[in-house]
Amino acid sequence: MPARPALIWTALVLVYVLWGSTYLGIRIAVESLPPLTSAAGRFAAAALVLAAVLRLRRGPGALRVDRRQLGSAALVGLLLLAGGNGLVVLAESGPVGVAVPSGIAALLVATVPLLVVLLRTLGGDRPGPWTFAGVTLGFVGLVLLVLPTGGSAAVPLAGALIVVTGATCWSVGSFLSGRLRMPADPFVATVYEMVAGAVALAVTGAVRGEWHGFSPADVTGRSWAALAYLMVAGSLVAFTAYVWLLHHAPISLVATYAYVNPAVAVALGALVAAEPVTARVLLGGAVIVAGVALVVTTERPRRPVDGTTPEPGRR
Repeated sequence: MPARPALIWTALVLVYVLWGSTYLGIRIAVESLPPLTSAAGRFAAAALVLAAVLRLRRGPGALRVDRRQLGSAALVGLLLLAGGNGLVVLAESGPVGVAVPSGIAALLVATVPLLVVLLRTLGGDRPGPWTFAGVTLGFVGLVLLVLPTGGSAAVPLAGALIVVTGATCWSVGSFLSGRLRMPADPFVATVYEMVAGAVALAVTGAVRGEWHGFSPADVTGRSWAALAYLMVAGSLVAFTAYVWLLHHAPISLVATYAYVNPAVAVALGALVAAEPVTARVLLGGAVIVAGVALVVTTERPRRPVDGTTPEPGRR
């Protein structure tokens, strides 16, 4: 059955708000937790909880998939979680001046819709001119926000490049999820994506030496609380809603979360971490919101004429 607009918008709001808050949650978690290892634990725990719920509600065969579906879900999980989320976590770790502030990281991730539209075009899809106009407007807002100003407000270049690389991985994973033979149930797909991402992050963290000398006793209660929030709000609720959206809404509409998340992240960064909000931040944010409104208006989900759910990324 086609998804009702109310369900689509509910899922979008969850992704907008919860993922916007996870940038600050990541920054707090990595204050005393190893970045990639903590991210691996976050997704592994969320995968176990979601798998247990599916098993209890649907029976022993709830997680059964064939090899091709398993491989597709694993590939998407590697791109979204190990590549996309893992690189953002890595960029936000480290001392002041090296780590990317949470609000800036969210702003850099706003390149995702532009990359997604480019991938759609290369894949033979033809987004409308107003979609391109909205994405372009959003990118202009991004540029206004992240132009270097020098001094303490300068964005760490290495960290910024890491975040942009992560955004590219996320864009490719989002694009492929609508074109590969994925598990029919998006919640089952989420379990395997999280498992694949957690394994890759744990292995990479071990190779980086994150486990050497690490003691749970050295982790602050503040970091543990942030990690728990990321597990529940970021991984279980928001990521599951995102995967569901990829199966029920146009990908350009889903990708608008990357414009709204920065506004949430910047606001929380100012309130909780005292990150400065300048006139240029306000101007850039207003331009980004205008781009979101334009993309959302032109990419509103349509009811399919044959009664089937539209393929993600197709109109």
